[in-house]
Amino acid sequence: MAFPIIIQGGMGVGVSHWPLARAVSTQGQLGVVSGTALDLLLARRLQAGDPEGHLRRALAHFPFPKVTERILATYFVAGGKAADQPFRGVPLGSLHPPRELVELTVAANFVEVFLAKEGHAGVIGINYLHKVQLPTLPSIYGALLAGVDYVLMGAGIPMAIPGALDRLARGEAAELPLDVDGAGPEDAFRTEFDPATLFGTAPALTRPKFLAIVSSATLAMALARKASGRVDGFVVEGATAGGHNAPPRGALTLSERGEPVFGPRDVPDLAKFRALGLPFWLAGSTATPAGLAEAQREGAVGIQVGTAFAFCDESGLAADLKARVLEAGQAGTLDVFTDPLASPTGFPFKVVRLPETVSEPDVYAARERVCDLGYLRTPFRKPDGALGYRCPGEPEDIYVAKGGELGATVGRKCICNGLLATIGFGQRRSDGYAEPPIVTAGLDAAQLGRFLTPGKTHYAAAD
Repeated sequence: MAFPIIIQGGMGVGVSHWPLARAVSTQGQLGVVSGTALDLLLARRLQAGDPEGHLRRALAHFPFPKVTERILATYFVAGGKAADQPFRGVPLGSLHPPRELVELTVAANFVEVFLAKEGHAGVIGINYLHKVQLPTLPSIYGALLAGVDYVLMGAGIPMAIPGALDRLARGEAAELPLDVDGAGPEDAFRTEFDPATLFGTAPALTRPKFLAIVSSATLAMALARKASGRVDGFVVEGATAGGHNAPPRGALTLSERGEPVFGPRDVPDLAKFRALGLPFWLAGSTATPAGLAEAQREGAVGIQVGTAFAFCDESGLAADLKARVLEAGQAGTLDVFTDPLASPTGFPFKVVRLPETVSEPDVYAARERVCDLGYLRTPFRKPDGALGYRCPGEPEDIYVAKGGELGATVGRKCICNGLLATIGFGQRRSDGYAEPPIVTAGLDAAQLGRFLTPGKTHYAAAD
């Protein structure tokens, strides 16, 4: 199978959903679904009534019908819940999650990949964040059950993922090391998943290709030589890409605007990537014919494109937010800010400054701090050796009581709730408060007007 020239970015939560990935794949390139928070997204989509029946159709193909029955009985609301009612929650992730959550995670990843692959012969990938470690193994297994062709992972060092792919594809139990604050050499925290124990059977599946998303040749060389299994290539992401960026190397300095300053050390050494002999793609402000041609002159197979697809018709981003970003770009007023504090991960995170979104100080100040989704919580070792979880986006007193530093809470935004609101599935609290969205984009978002034909205010993936 020839490698694709264009990889569509796996933008979460739910921006890179199955209709977008399918649209890109049917154009002959690599369509990618986001694997972030799919358990919660499936639960909320079902509570919204699944009006076109796509989710229930996919679940009818899930190979474990008893699991499907339990999920539908728990979350499906015929006709959809009332707009002013809160969504029912799902259990928070943990080292030893309840069976209900594991089943939901496997099924949700199956559904997203199944729908993206349905009815055509193109290739589909799924993108995961290494930072979000607790659901990784059951998530991957659900994608494998649906025949995913590529697994992509960034936001960390995914040394153990290739070996886990090998084991899960063979139907074997797999485990991954868990990053835990305060853990010592005597600690061995690991997530575990055994498909046979959960489902009573574990068929042999096709092992997908694995692409690591990296920002430096040093990390790529380490993965190529020391990973637990085969790494099939790399996406080399620059600092102008949307979403999370790798922090600048060396001491953090901020510009007059308060953004991290990236320097020569942050420019990937493409000669070292070429020397690895593995395929690679460039990402970050490369989404033009000239950018593609330059990438290929540097030895890349092609490019990864995120922002351009994030604002096309088929993406999961709410239509009004797409329109506002495109209008601001056309007017020359679009402001993309690399926020060094917004993300609880500690990584710089690009936000589009728009009124009524959580990137605005007044909206942020009016929001009650709450961490009820927990995908970006950090596991930490308690004094008694047990595992706890904390997030700098949760209430300050709770975070400090868990041993966190008060300074780490300053400016932290709830990315989890914000991104769900960005795709129209934000929580409405019992007091009527609606979670505000947070929009992310790469620095080339201001140039999206190039995809608009005369008289049009929107564009499709094919454009």
